[in-house]
Amino acid sequence: MMRAIALSLIGFALPLAAEEFHPDQSQLPVEPPADAIVLFDGESEPKFRSTQGSAINWPIENGSLVSTVSQGEQAVRSNHLVSTLHFRDADLHVEFLIPEGGTGNSGIYIHGNYEVQIIDSHGKQELSQQDAGSVYGFSKPLANACGPRDQWQVYDIRYRAPRRDDQGKITKEGSITAWLNGQQVQRDLQLGEPRSSYHPYRYGATPYLKAIWERQLKSSTGPVFLQDHDNAVRFRNVWVRPLDDKAFIDTSGS
Repeated sequence: MMRAIALSLIGFALPLAAEEFHPDQSQLPVEPPADAIVLFDGESEPKFRSTQGSAINWPIENGSLVSTVSQGEQAVRSNHLVSTLHFRDADLHVEFLIPEGGTGNSGIYIHGNYEVQIIDSHGKQELSQQDAGSVYGFSKPLANACGPRDQWQVYDIRYRAPRRDDQGKITKEGSITAWLNGQQVQRDLQLGEPRSSYHPYRYGATPYLKAIWERQLKSSTGPVFLQDHDNAVRFRNVWVRPLDDKAFIDTSGS
């Protein structure tokens, strides 16, 4: 049986307009605000599970989580981490480091549906929906804000979840406003149903993920995923600031 424990979330501010969301990314790492829920700080146990609902197998090296490819029978490019925190509307903060080898492909899957892209796009002139700062399947970035491989980079994302009726149909689209390394790369991007055939509820889906999706259709709440895409991208200082009282800790994993 699926079980969830509600968090006591008190005193959250109302979401600001997209133009008022301008996080300070000038110095890294960024200190989490007092009302943020820290998913990974390099010291405490990460608030993540595998896509099977079990313990994660990404190693922690020098205070960072290192994306690790799947093993055994599990489908490739699907060894994602799934947060035990589920939320509806929220601000998300993720710092990452692209490895020296490979494309640096990874991403931040919000609710498992919308991938804010991580990939080495530094210096690229023509941008697409596959470049850093894009929301895969929805929009290319407004600017190329991708830094070089040898420096830590940072995303701050304001997310509003789509609202659904009793049948799970979207009645009001969601939105994403995102900043990457001090530049706005998405502004109030409207979000309907997920478009990628590779998103976790379609590609490499597990019973654990299917149960999350069923709940999401009823509640408009869900986790954030850190994506495995065959590259050893590093993550640190991952936190979420819920913007309403819908957040809870999912205790259904094994």
